[in-house]
Amino acid sequence: MICYVPAESAPAEPRAALTPATAQALVKLGLTVQAAPGLGRASHYADEDYAKAGVSLVPDHAAALAAADIVLRVRKPPAADIARMKRGALHLSFLDPFNEKELLAAFAAAGVSAVSLEMIPRTTLAQKMDALSSQASLAGYAAVIEAAQRLRMALPMMMTPAGTIMAARVFVIGAGVAGLQAIATAKRLGARVEAFDTRPVVEEQVKSLGAKFVKIDLGETGQTAGGYAKALTPEQIAKQQAGMAKICAQSDIVITTAKVFGRPAPRLVTKAMLDGMKPGSVVVDIAVESGGNVESSRPGEDVVTPNGVTIIGHPCLEGTVAFHATQVLAANFAAWFTHFWDAQQKTLRLDPPDEILQGCLITRGGAVVHPQFAPKA
Repeated sequence: MICYVPAESAPAEPRAALTPATAQALVKLGLTVQAAPGLGRASHYADEDYAKAGVSLVPDHAAALAAADIVLRVRKPPAADIARMKRGALHLSFLDPFNEKELLAAFAAAGVSAVSLEMIPRTTLAQKMDALSSQASLAGYAAVIEAAQRLRMALPMMMTPAGTIMAARVFVIGAGVAGLQAIATAKRLGARVEAFDTRPVVEEQVKSLGAKFVKIDLGETGQTAGGYAKALTPEQIAKQQAGMAKICAQSDIVITTAKVFGRPAPRLVTKAMLDGMKPGSVVVDIAVESGGNVESSRPGEDVVTPNGVTIIGHPCLEGTVAFHATQVLAANFAAWFTHFWDAQQKTLRLDPPDEILQGCLITRGGAVVHPQFAPKA
């Protein structure tokens, strides 16, 4: 079987779906691995290292797509690439399936089996394949680093002959994978950290990292079976905003990480809350690409409010640490292949009863087969 990894077509995407180490693992399974020249250049993986790992570098993108049995990439493909793939081929990447009905229809029409990395179940068995978590962890780390660079203050408390520098105050909204890593990173840098989440179950995790858990009475909240925070009602959001406003006003850095999978990100930090913050403070909106938690945040831009608050709207914070983002994402792909690989037949064993496959396989056999996205009868 031929596995082809093309260069990313999305502007400014520095990550890749393959490293030399994971390429070597796929070759050992029995796959013929091909890749576009320069695949890992933006994430600092050299062509010669891919070649040493057994990868054939193929400059003819159209021919490679047409010959491939499997295509790996980070982002969703252009429609033209789907049309070039042969029927029965398999495509794996982030697909944003809730917002890409036309893309799913194109996969089905081309007879391509499409796997969405976002839909891999958050179970113990699938943990090594969980690309959302691997990337979110790095985004949480990068959010603190980006904020610290803009803050123009030191984060830790320092004793100097000229007096004491007090620790910067960091407020993290959302204690999922990204939020917990942001908390841990800010603590390592010496900041005073507070955090809030709608799920009371994460309080102990927040405290274990040395941060203070902010309690706001929202009534009944919780999390989904997949570990995501449940969507709040408008009344709950209003209570949450009122409770957070005071903390934001005292904070030097605010990091928002609240995403509701499959829906636009909830608006948590309003213009009124921004107006109440200190000049020079920094807000990082990790959810900016899915609509944003912060009013006035814009993807790909730093916005400075009239009172001097900087809002960072980087759409792919994990891309700022592309070497490691590529490393763990490629490992997620390799774990997926290892789970489904039939060593005797030297092929993928895609059994429909498999719970992981049922969760992430979107199209197969010329149809959209995932129950959440299949056309209703």
